[in-house]
Amino acid sequence: MRRDDLYITVPNFFRCPISLDVMKSPVSLCTGVTYDRTSIQRWLDSGNNTCPATMQVLQTKDFVPNRNLQRLIQIWSDSVARRELRAESIVVPSQDQIKALAKQLDNGSISALTKIACFARESEENREFLARMDGFLNAVYDFMRNAEAEIESIEQVVQILDLMMSKILDKKPFLESNCLSTIHLVLQRGSPDSQIRSLRILEFLAVDGESKLKISEKDGLFAELVKSLNKNKDPRLIEASLSCLIAIATRKRVKTKVIQSGTIPELKILLSEPNTTAVSIIEKSLKLLETLSSCKEGRAEIRRDSVLLQAIVQKVLKVSSSATEHAVTILWMVYYLFRDETAVDAVVSGNGMTKILLVIQSNCSPAVRQMSADLLKIFGVNSKPCLSSYDTKTTHIMPF
Repeated sequence: MRRDDLYITVPNFFRCPISLDVMKSPVSLCTGVTYDRTSIQRWLDSGNNTCPATMQVLQTKDFVPNRNLQRLIQIWSDSVARRELRAESIVVPSQDQIKALAKQLDNGSISALTKIACFARESEENREFLARMDGFLNAVYDFMRNAEAEIESIEQVVQILDLMMSKILDKKPFLESNCLSTIHLVLQRGSPDSQIRSLRILEFLAVDGESKLKISEKDGLFAELVKSLNKNKDPRLIEASLSCLIAIATRKRVKTKVIQSGTIPELKILLSEPNTTAVSIIEKSLKLLETLSSCKEGRAEIRRDSVLLQAIVQKVLKVSSSATEHAVTILWMVYYLFRDETAVDAVVSGNGMTKILLVIQSNCSPAVRQMSADLLKIFGVNSKPCLSSYDTKTTHIMPF
């Protein structure tokens, strides 16, 4: 039986800030930040002379093995291995046994749910079998509607549905209030892995305007999504929450609710924190901000926050071509409609004009280069000193 589906919660400080994988050979730079040797060596070999987490210029590129952390990771890895060995004793049920177990769902059997989840994890063929089984999905939905169910049982149901999403054609039962309440409960009280599965289910449901509105109208749901963006959360959970919000926040009414839930301040923290080095998290944070900047409430909130504006400017040409394009689009959306002198100062003070000039000369899309040219025209009156000091030799540019 495969054990690659055994869900393990990894302590955040065991993950490399660059790759987000568990570190195999942790080493520390002179800044005190620890990375996996392979990831940081690749960073330095690419010509970078800064610490990825703090962006401090390195006085030396030498690094020191972090023996204490390596020992802790080894102890943790050994405990995981022992857990996997114990899990091997779980026997995957046969198809005939699954039919019998499915009948036990009416009685709220946690044991039956656990065995069915094990069966579903085992193979694509097993998931096809469950999808074709008469009444199976209806029994699972009924279980979700049961307000008296224990959180452990609900987590098993969420795991089964997460595994079977590609087999589910009718999404309407998911969008019933009770089912959304179940997902809300998992986001409140479930394990990080269960929360991530719930977020994937919500993203799966958000395929049209009606479903997005129903999700947005569920009391308290957006509040939990925003809580998942907290910088102290599991990076996988942050990324899943960002993906979910991006999928949902396409209609104006939904965007307004996302903004009112306090999403933009959380995105500011993610983009301002020096330890947020996961490229995918930065890209998705900027993409969500770009989505929210397409409505006037979002543009107004971004425009009023000089710290956020400077954080957006800092990501231009520093992370990836995708991040640069999202950042430039946000700046264009804000400044094209709001030519506020205070907001312009926030960009100029962050060396924004130099970056915008460099974007025009980069390999970004024609649309983004045109936006950059528009920004130069808008900033021109207030930024002549910055333009005159433009110097490509002193500007650090990350390779795309």
